[in-house]
Amino acid sequence: MIGRISKAPFALTPDPGKLFKERVARLEILAKDAHLGPYLTFLAGIARIQGELASSLSALEPVPVDQVERARENAMPPIDRAAIVQSQDCRRTLLRFLEAVGALEMPPTASQALAQLREADEETMDWMIDNVLADDLPVESLAHHLFVAAAIQVHAARLAATLDANGLVPVRVGVCPACGGKPVASIVVGVQGVEGARYGCCSCCSTMWNEVRIKCLACGSTKGVGYRAVETGTDEATVKAEVCDSCHSWVKILYQNKNPSLEAVADDVASLGLDLLMKDTEYKRAGFNPFLVGY
Repeated sequence: MIGRISKAPFALTPDPGKLFKERVARLEILAKDAHLGPYLTFLAGIARIQGELASSLSALEPVPVDQVERARENAMPPIDRAAIVQSQDCRRTLLRFLEAVGALEMPPTASQALAQLREADEETMDWMIDNVLADDLPVESLAHHLFVAAAIQVHAARLAATLDANGLVPVRVGVCPACGGKPVASIVVGVQGVEGARYGCCSCCSTMWNEVRIKCLACGSTKGVGYRAVETGTDEATVKAEVCDSCHSWVKILYQNKNPSLEAVADDVASLGLDLLMKDTEYKRAGFNPFLVGY
C-alpha cells in the first residue's frame, strides 16, 4: 500500500493474520543462529498460536463510531484500554490462548505459571490483564504475565484492525494513536515512495504510526539524540539504540531499509545483546516488550 502513494500515511493498522505469520517466520529464522535459540523457538510457537486464534475467532464488533469521533476530536486513542479488562471477547481470547499454548514445549517455570493461570480466579485475572494494559509487569510473576500479554496482543490487534487508519490522529510523541500503547521500537522503512520514513510500532496492538526521524520517542526532544550499536561500525548496524540526552532514555530503531526481513517484536528480543550493552549506561529503556521484560 505504501509503495503506491507519494506521502507516507500517518498510521497503518494491523492485519492480524499476516502480522503473526510474519513474526513466526522471522522468529524461526533468528532462532537458527542465536544463543537465545530455545527462547526464540518458544516465542515462534506462541506467535503461531496467536495467528491461528486471530484467523479463527469470530469477528469483533468495531469500535463504536461515536467513540472514534470523540477520540479524534480530543486527540485521544479510540481504543479504551480500561474497557478491555472487562471485555468478554478479550476474556474468551485469553482462555482460548491458555488452552492452546499448553501444547508447546516450555521450561518448568513457564509450565507451572500456565497451570496457575488456568486456575486463577476472576479478580486475579483482572489484575494481570490490567498490569499488561498498563505496561507494568511485576517481576515476581513475569512468566504468568507473558502468557496474558500474548493473548492481549491478539485481542488488541484484532480490535485495531477494525479502525480506519485514515481516521487516526497523533496523540503525543511515542504513543500509539489506536490504543495508547508504548512502542516496542521504531522502524525505518525502505518501501519505494517513502524510503526512510520512520514508524513507531505499538507493543500492544501492533499499529504503526509515523514519527519524525532523529527524535526521542520518550520525550520528543530533537536535541542530544544519538545512536549506539553492538557492532563496531554503527553506521552499518540494522538495529540501534536511539539515545536521548534530554531525558536519558533510549528506544531501539530498526532499519528495514537495510534489511527488509526485520520484525519489531522478534528482532527486539533477538537483539538482547544491545539491551545488555545499554544496561551499563546512564540511559533507561523506554521501549516496551512483554517478552523482554526483566532485561
